[in-house]
Amino acid sequence: MGMSVIISVATEDDAEQILKLQYLGYQSEAELYGDWGIEPLTQTLGSLRAELSDRHVLVAKLGDEVVGTVRGRVEENGVARVARLVVHPRMQRHGLGGRLLDAVERQLLDRHDVRSFELSTGHRSLANLRLYARHGYRQREVTEVSRRLSVVALEKPVHSEYAATA
Repeated sequence: MGMSVIISVATEDDAEQILKLQYLGYQSEAELYGDWGIEPLTQTLGSLRAELSDRHVLVAKLGDEVVGTVRGRVEENGVARVARLVVHPRMQRHGLGGRLLDAVERQLLDRHDVRSFELSTGHRSLANLRLYARHGYRQREVTEVSRRLSVVALEKPVHSEYAATA
């Protein structure tokens, strides 16, 4: 990638930068689609700090700056939910989204009995759909949220050879 981006588990010290990155991601999507009605991926600092303590939240840092984040959690049925993959707009052509996706999957597989991964994205986000397809995710269903927005649910089964090499 040519840049020294380090992926690690998020700490409370990263919380404010994660919130700023989520809002920046919301702004860039809203501008891209010309739709400011897109639900922003923002939350309170308190709720994010609580999430940092009980979920797998990873950050990608370039120096001290958080330039990417992703979350994962495993449900009792062995389904690992991957969420809020956000990459800083200036870093989106450097493969960072794929690195974060691989990292959160590896972390969840190392610590849990995972039978499949699931995630959702907007139907208009072709770059995201292509990224997820390259990583083995397949479309499960599309849900129309409003006249202008549909959500695509994707899933990827965990194959025994994948789990053994992760």
